[in-house]
Amino acid sequence: MMLSNILFDLDGTLTDPKDGITRCIQFSLDQLGVTPPRVDQLTWCIGPPLRGSFSRLLNTLDDALLDQALSYYRKRFSETGMYENVIYPEIIPALRRIRTAGFRVLLATSKPSVFARKILDHFDLTQFFHAIHGVNWTAAYRTKESC
Repeated sequence: MMLSNILFDLDGTLTDPKDGITRCIQFSLDQLGVTPPRVDQLTWCIGPPLRGSFSRLLNTLDDALLDQALSYYRKRFSETGMYENVIYPEIIPALRRIRTAGFRVLLATSKPSVFARKILDHFDLTQFFHAIHGVNWTAAYRTKESC
């Protein structure tokens, strides 16, 4: 069987999302009146679902408070934070070589599809992908939509 598809994740694979994610967390906490930790103290929040991270940061299971924290996060992320990524060196040449070699290049991320597509567009990476797969904001993905 010949390998024909190559899957990539977005955060931590194609781009370094540290600044965008941590600054959005800081913004959200600040909006809630909580003094946010320094950026370097928030790197553990990159990867896991944000609802759980906010639960830990706010020391709460209160759904209304967690929903508000996520709302503030998404507001900043959708306006600014998603563009604060940095493309890892050599990603563009690598994607170009993989496509030229005839592989189908696919993105699979736990980030909402709408954000993943905008990030790829912003960094001119969409051209390398045959398909972009992320989560949808529905009740079925309540924990994943927060990523």
